[in-house]
Formats: sequence, C-alpha cells, structure tokens
Amino acid sequence: MVEEWVEETTPFERVYEIVRQTYDPESTAQLAERARVSPTTARKHLRTLVDAGDVTTTQDGQTTRYRRSETAIVTEHAQSLLAERTPEEIASRIAEMKAALQEWREEYGVESPEEFARELDVADADSDHGTVLTEWQTTRRNVALAQAALAIGEATRSGHLTGSDTDEDGTDGASIVG
Repeated sequence: MVEEWVEETTPFERVYEIVRQTYDPESTAQLAERARVSPTTARKHLRTLVDAGDVTTTQDGQTTRYRRSETAIVTEHAQSLLAERTPEEIASRIAEMKAALQEWREEYGVESPEEFARELDVADADSDHGTVLTEWQTTRRNVALAQAALAIGEATRSGHLTGSDTDEDGTDGASIVG
C-alpha cells in the first residue's frame, strides 16, 4: 500500500498529506521518513508550505520542527462547515451557542471556562463540573470556528478573497496604508 502511495503521488503531495496530519511539531527527518522522501526534498516542500501559511515552525535547539498551522486548521474546518450548512444555519447555531455561553457565565458567576476552572476544587474536576468545563471550552471554540466560516463565506461571496471585489462607489477598494 505504501509503495502504491509513493508511485501515485508526487513528493510534494506526500509531504503535504503528512504535515496535514501533524499537530505536534516534528523534525524534517521525521516528516521525510513518513512522506517517503529525502530530508532535503522534505525541507524544500516544507519551506513552501510555511510560506503559504499552511505550516508553522518552532526551534528546538538546532532543529526546526514543523506542524500544521492554526490558520490552516481553522480554514479547513470553516470550509467543511460551509459545505455542510447554509450561512443562515451557521448564524442560527452561533446564536444558540452564544446563549449557552451566557448561561454558564450567569450560572457560575465567572466570565470564562478558565476562570471557572480556577474556582473548582481538584475533586470537582472529575465531577459534573469537569463536564461543564469541557463543554464550555468546546462551545467557545465552536463559536469561533463558526464565525470564521461565516467570515470566509462572506469574503468569498463578495470577492474579497480573490481581489475581484468593488466598493459601492464602483472603485476597486484598493487603499494605501501608511
């Protein structure tokens, strides 16, 4: 199966596929081995992916480690959500999730799941409070992903992502920031 994968894909495709599954930083050598390419080839393709914003790097002594970027993860989730739901459905779900977040704030008298966690005793973490904490964090993350999906959908619809948008006055919207 691996031989077939190597035969049917380019080195870039293999590096990209491997790094898309990499959430913990890995060295060039580790990624090269998994992608079945030389470290030199992996490094070249990883630089391209870093430049594109798909991959981030960290330094561990002399070793550069690579992992999937947060931006790439959010974008993929947003595109998937847009493929499954209409913007109206997404907006409705955001409102529901925000209501749940507000209910937790009011019920527990804190503003965030982190503040809620600090208020808990160690024994509470394994109780129903631990479940609330996890749900609160997950809901907050899902609101952010859904909002990103709406923003990407709107930017795509209006042409802001492709540069083909025009302002209401018919100009191209270009400006110089100085």
